[in-house]
Amino acid sequence: MRTYAELIRADFETYIANVQDYFRCVDEERARAFAEAREVSEGYGRFLKAVE
Repeated sequence: MRTYAELIRADFETYIANVQDYFRCVDEERARAFAEAREVSEGYGRFLKAVE
């Protein structure tokens, strides 16, 4: 086991770094999608007021 300890440690650290990168990406996309949805909703609200 000790022979592979450093290799396993490095693989684990790489895995954790990749998971963190993935969650950062998901969080950024979530924020972008919410901003887009807010803009679309505001535009739709303006449309509804215009046709009233």
